[in-house]
Amino acid sequence: MTGNPWPQGLGPEQRARDLDRMKAGPFDVVVIGAGVTGAGTALDAATRGLSVALIEQRDYASGTSSRSSKLFHGGLRYLEQFNFKLVMEALHERNLMLNVLCPHLASPITFLYPLQHPVWERAYVGAGVLIYDLLAAVGDNPLPHHRHLSRRRALRLAPALRRDTLVGALIYSDARVDDARHTMMIARTASKYGAAMTPSVRAVGFEREGDRVVGVQVRDLESGGEFVIGSKQVVNTSGVWTDEVQEKAGRGRIHVRASKGIHLVVPRDRIHSDTGMILRTEKSVLFVIPWGRHWIIGTTDTEWDLDLAHPAASRADIDYLIDHVNTVLKEPLRHEDIEGVYAGLRPLLEGESDATSRLSREHAVSQAVPGLISVAGGKYTTYRVMAEDAVDMVAANFDEKVPAAVTASTPLVGADGFRALWNRREQLAAASGLHVVRIEHLLGRYGSLIWEVLDLIRERPELGRPLAGADDYLAAEVSYAASHEGALHLDDALTRRTRVSIETWDRGVNAAEPAARLMGAVLGWTEETVAREIEHYLARVAAERESQQQMDDQTADAARLGAPDVRTGHRE
Repeated sequence: MTGNPWPQGLGPEQRARDLDRMKAGPFDVVVIGAGVTGAGTALDAATRGLSVALIEQRDYASGTSSRSSKLFHGGLRYLEQFNFKLVMEALHERNLMLNVLCPHLASPITFLYPLQHPVWERAYVGAGVLIYDLLAAVGDNPLPHHRHLSRRRALRLAPALRRDTLVGALIYSDARVDDARHTMMIARTASKYGAAMTPSVRAVGFEREGDRVVGVQVRDLESGGEFVIGSKQVVNTSGVWTDEVQEKAGRGRIHVRASKGIHLVVPRDRIHSDTGMILRTEKSVLFVIPWGRHWIIGTTDTEWDLDLAHPAASRADIDYLIDHVNTVLKEPLRHEDIEGVYAGLRPLLEGESDATSRLSREHAVSQAVPGLISVAGGKYTTYRVMAEDAVDMVAANFDEKVPAAVTASTPLVGADGFRALWNRREQLAAASGLHVVRIEHLLGRYGSLIWEVLDLIRERPELGRPLAGADDYLAAEVSYAASHEGALHLDDALTRRTRVSIETWDRGVNAAEPAARLMGAVLGWTEETVAREIEHYLARVAAERESQQQMDDQTADAARLGAPDVRTGHRE
């Protein structure tokens, strides 16, 4: 945009400039951790007029925020706990995503809930879903209301279901999102409004003046250099690393434990259904989520006290999901049907007491020591509220008045003009020479930033061809990941900027070399660097496959850690 001093992308030049800005400092706020809450906190602070630096030890959304169930939802099951406030808040946020903040990234999705009892269950579940719709209607709900279905109509929508597993069904609506892309777009929006940010920068300690934190000691994992980022306030949004970061300051009032959840990815033709499904288990619920040419099935919920950076899915985890989904399917899934597996960690709160941490909305915001605020817990859907609460606490520590949050009315980059471009997708296809399906794919990932991707293709027409080994994506998307989206390593592009690592049978092995060469052309990699990036990626895939054959967490963790971390070169 003409006259805008801030970068429109997160490319290598931007990273160098922002590193210089961080070294020069100081900032009003330094945010540690670039998951969805950290990126949201940086955006909230920047749009209130504060100077902000956001650092991330690995990649944007590399932890929990790329490994969720990929839904914006109110949490239907929380109604059973009578937590109406949480559900209403989450539904309000879901509607904001669909209507205002990121209509290019969020899309409606329907779920079928099979009923096994003809009278009481239909009345009980139907009442719950009715309340869900009524709470959503308090805001501007763009989704259709729930419907009751007979068994015949349910089987017409989902022929994959065994006839003897249901007597009828309900169908209701929520929203789907690519979590890693959404987090990336929040970060890019924060950058647009002046936040300095970079991945591969680890917080290793704090600068102190007496008992007050006045800066963050950091290490650039790409160069090995160390420096200090001066700050008035530091916000710790590191998720499952919350305790570890707080310990660097000497104490913490929020304590977090990790819970592992895994998901399976299977081809769309393995389950014949026109709708997603939600199934009861003895512990919680199981989602079967349509995802392009695939289904995502999840999730589990088990304690995890092993490696936080690379949680491993065991054979027992995979068996649990397959066994439970197979209880309702006419054609059972087999292990050979699995294209991809991913595991993530939920940061669950273990607060010392209500007196030492402000508990609200299922998350906590607390001042650990003067100058250091921690925020943890919560749901992906309510990240914006968590960020607002964190910056409110930051503002309370400033003498000067800080404006109120404006993120509820600040669309993410790519949202402006998206619907008009969607309506013109046939014309875009004709003008670009791409098939309209490709244009729809790009619009659903970049929104109105599609012009930047199409510009790359116009300058280098070969980038308009499918990526070798992963033809759902264009070569331009990998190049763009390096030039505009902060991808510094091959794993960043194949795992988070795209989903090649879970959407292809070989987990991206065949795409690794062509993708590495595309990135290398942008980032100036030598042949040696290209080879090293490919080697790291292939080792990661092999270690993940090996871990998924192990029956327990300990042996799965040991197998997964057989591959060194690409940013440090060693086991963490």
